Amino acid sequence: MEIREIEAADDRKMATILRSSLEQMHLNLPGTAYFDPFVDRLSEWYQQTPHSKYFVAVANGEVVGGCGVGPIDPEHGIAELQKLYVDPNYRKHGAAKQLLAVNFAFAKTAYQKLYLETFATMKAANHLYQENGFRQLAHPLSQSEHSACDTWYMKTL
Repeated sequence: MEIREIEAADDRKMATILRSSLEQMHLNLPGTAYFDPFVDRLSEWYQQTPHSKYFVAVANGEVVGGCGVGPIDPEHGIAELQKLYVDPNYRKHGAAKQLLAVNFAFAKTAYQKLYLETFATMKAANHLYQENGFRQLAHPLSQSEHSACDTWYMKTL
């Protein structure tokens, strides 16, 4: 599996993976990434946002997942791990772990901590985050944009 930065040609596929993943879990709700205005233009958003990158996992020439890092509280050295979604056919094949490793390495170049928001019902994702050094928080950061999320984590880089 290859991990590389997102390109404009990948935007449609990543939007489909993100939305279908949330639909499968009945989490296509207001206040989630499902309704983020830039979901259909991820490459553009990450390219235009300082100290941000989005990476995709590619298998057999096809985008099968992605994950990014963007600022949430840069004054305090905190970035957000954003939009980690993998096509169901490629889950449990190491794509998420490889995406996390690349995002951690990038985040360390500009930040000291990584924050993320998710749902308690996403058991596999929560396990993955805890396994990779994230510690659960009691409440979201004040800068949080996803009001529907009910579980928050922080990792020191």
